[in-house]
Amino acid sequence: MPVTLITCSGLSNVGRLTTAVAQHLLMRRPGRIEWVQAWAGPDAIVDAAHDADLVIALDGCEDCCGSRKAAEAGVEPGVRLMAIELGIVKDGRAGVRYAEIETVTRAVIDATEGA
Repeated sequence: MPVTLITCSGLSNVGRLTTAVAQHLLMRRPGRIEWVQAWAGPDAIVDAAHDADLVIALDGCEDCCGSRKAAEAGVEPGVRLMAIELGIVKDGRAGVRYAEIETVTRAVIDATEGA
């Protein structure tokens, strides 16, 4: 599997956005992305990242749950992306919008070019 995507998959809108992006990428690029949620634990993260050409940590906000859990598992992402740094506003009451999914999906795809 060339690319492993580790998502924070938290409860806020940006956390839910990381899950939506991963699901979107699995449909859009079948067989090219392996996805693991940070809360799945260190063994799942290590297993998912084992044969990856590229590991991407997709965090929703500055809590960096995906990146932090990857580090705890001993996995060093080659790319770190954060939804709020891509212009998405964190709001625990907000829903995930399709335009936001597209924005973050495009950032992930751009990061995977060449992987």
